[in-house]
Amino acid sequence: MRAVTFARFGGPEVLQVSELPERAPGPNQVRVRVAAATVNPTDLSFRSGRQAAQVTGIDPPYIPGMELAGVVEMVGPGSTWQPGDRVLAIVIPRRPEGGAMAESVVVPSASVARVPADVTLEKAATLPMNGLTARLALDLLALKPGDVLAVTGAAGAVGGYAVQLGVADGLRVIAVAASSDEPLVKSFGAEAAVPRGPDLAERIRAIHPEGVDGVVDAAVIGSPILPAIRDSGGLAAVRAFDGGTERGITIHRVAVADYAENHAALSRLVDLVEQGRITLRVAETFPPDRVAEAHRKLEAGGVRGRLVVAF
Repeated sequence: MRAVTFARFGGPEVLQVSELPERAPGPNQVRVRVAAATVNPTDLSFRSGRQAAQVTGIDPPYIPGMELAGVVEMVGPGSTWQPGDRVLAIVIPRRPEGGAMAESVVVPSASVARVPADVTLEKAATLPMNGLTARLALDLLALKPGDVLAVTGAAGAVGGYAVQLGVADGLRVIAVAASSDEPLVKSFGAEAAVPRGPDLAERIRAIHPEGVDGVVDAAVIGSPILPAIRDSGGLAAVRAFDGGTERGITIHRVAVADYAENHAALSRLVDLVEQGRITLRVAETFPPDRVAEAHRKLEAGGVRGRLVVAF
């Protein structure tokens, strides 16, 4: 099978397409013939070496990628999936089997959910990891219907899902995004949009003087957003959080691997797609031999939706 690999850490130039052997699924596993896999910020971090400590003991070549969509081609004992099922899946790449960027990927059955009939596999691939990241962030905050949520990076993949899931949970959502993205984030259901900038917390407080109940910090703003949060509120950090906290605010570290086999949460995301409450966005599609170009484009910033590698 073809797979996107890298044997050493570095820039996009270390990526290549390699021929690797296929694996057979074990108990409660499935093998998926991959149609599409996405490029995410975590893939840039993995490739660059910032996650090197997490792959100690795993021999290269490494295969990046944390989410995919395709068709089940083989099932292991105990799996209820059937060959031919159209599925999406979250994948943890820091394992001997590698990640999602391959023509054939073995994953736990619980990491898989069906793809709605009217959704393309390219769009479906954008949901599992990013959607579960947003879902876990909201679950950690544990807000109640009517509470106020602020989402930074609201025009991005995780941020966009966090806005839409917050609205589906009955929350009042303030979206933080570039001014040019205001129509987009309001289309997700945000009741207000606040532009990015050094006085962000003050502008959020101008809308809600008592402070928001929680923040999903998809833009990794960190400590400067804390003044926007009420006393004893919460912040869900999708990456490392630098600095301390204040006024009893709880910092929640969002590790999507904790939800990698949360089949119920993944299936619920699919249900919301079918109900039209989650929007799947593909920014651009690349063949495997242009994956370095996709990495460079994501590193440059400004991507709306996900970059997808189609096999």
